[in-house]
Amino acid sequence: MEEEKSCHPIPPLHNANSEVTRSLREIPPAHFIFKIESFSQLSQLLSDAEVQNYESDIFEASGYKWKLSFYPNGDKKRKGEGHISLYLVITETSNLPLGWEVNVNFKLFVYDQIQDKYMTIQDANGKVRRFHGMKTEWGFAQLLPLSTFNDDDNGYLICDTCVFGAEVFVINYPGRGQSINILKELDRTYTWKIDNFSSLDGQIHYSDVFTFGNRKWNLRLYPKGDLTAKDKCLSLFLGLDDLKTFPSERKTYAKYKMRIRNQYHGEHMEIEGSNCFTSSSISWGTSSLLSLIDLHDASKGFLVHDTLIVEAEVSAISTVKNFSV
Repeated sequence: MEEEKSCHPIPPLHNANSEVTRSLREIPPAHFIFKIESFSQLSQLLSDAEVQNYESDIFEASGYKWKLSFYPNGDKKRKGEGHISLYLVITETSNLPLGWEVNVNFKLFVYDQIQDKYMTIQDANGKVRRFHGMKTEWGFAQLLPLSTFNDDDNGYLICDTCVFGAEVFVINYPGRGQSINILKELDRTYTWKIDNFSSLDGQIHYSDVFTFGNRKWNLRLYPKGDLTAKDKCLSLFLGLDDLKTFPSERKTYAKYKMRIRNQYHGEHMEIEGSNCFTSSSISWGTSSLLSLIDLHDASKGFLVHDTLIVEAEVSAISTVKNFSV
């Protein structure tokens, strides 16, 4: 159990259901405060009526209705004798669907009126409690020893007034998930044969759309260079063509090669890269793949009979699959 961060020593809690951690904080409970201005009289009234607990009014938190069940003399059935016992109870469950289940991470509080701080009590390690038709309350039978609570020097009961509280956070799992996989060794090559190359203007030219993995791609060629290599080099880029059909924030990682085939010597002009394709970076490549001088030099073998052959390979792609549970 976590050591109490208070000047008031408190014996360790031994809760039958779980380990408990406690700490102090200045911020009040986010969802509900339960103030008792006549603690001793309430305790006596319950005892006279042979009733163990008092239930607070209903409050709403995280889309559900709740109340606190307070035992000023301890919940004797659950080994809470000699302690303050406090439980969180889910209510109005008749409005919930058949077979309902609510998973909750909650904290209960006791106000230290001397230090102006709240002692926070919760299950250790952020444990989530499952509320359902057979179990509608969770809490702490041994929230605080009565000997500690009744000692004025500890600040929990001042002028017969005390304050408790609750924070309730429901863990909603939407039933949706996503898996990511890397497709490797695709062993596919796309070939783009461009005839009458000299007739192309200096603007960007696109290949047909082709598919690698589960994504659609194209090649983007600047015959006379893009803005950074204009009239100097041939520029070539690999682009994702189907970004509009995918979520704008999705990223696709790809390892690829692009080349201008040497039709004489087999010494191709090639680049390779590994990049992340997104809606803001839809293409990757190089502005200076091949100088225009070498391109148009017939002896180099890149442009033969006014035909240029461009190839692309993608050897690895990240692929995403959505699923329901």
